[in-house]
Amino acid sequence: MTTSERVDPPLAGDEKATLVGFLDFHRDTLRLKTEGLTAEQLAATHAPSTMTLGGMLKHLAFVEHWWFECVFLGREYAEPWASVDWRADADWDWHSAGADSPEDLRGLFDRACTASDAVVAAVEDWATLSQRTGREGLAFSLRWIIVHMVEEYARHNGHADLIRESIDGRTGE
Repeated sequence: MTTSERVDPPLAGDEKATLVGFLDFHRDTLRLKTEGLTAEQLAATHAPSTMTLGGMLKHLAFVEHWWFECVFLGREYAEPWASVDWRADADWDWHSAGADSPEDLRGLFDRACTASDAVVAAVEDWATLSQRTGREGLAFSLRWIIVHMVEEYARHNGHADLIRESIDGRTGE
């Protein structure tokens, strides 16, 4: 993506347009923060954190898959997540990203977002509850999942700002 492709969320949209607009805006912000970087740069950390931009792309691809496909639709993990020994490394998505090319990381992220968008587009009523439940045994509405995803991206995009600035000095938009 290029900076000209990122679209601001609508100022006066309905609920769906506003929430999807913010989700897309944050997805594109992460794309912007990782664009043009090499594998080495995507693997760079900003002390004291061990987070990397490549790890962030892979983590958020996993989070997209988890919330929209596994939790909301009730599906099992798809690859590459299905064959991971999550008990051996609960942060595999973060740790394994260094072995992936920038193209593979971006492709994984984009495919996850496309799959999530298809789930959202197929649901008329955002009060529809997820097939899986949380720790308390309660299901999540699609509305809750989307708002949670906006929060997840907003938090990680703050991290991405700091990491990207430490790599090449690029800040802001």
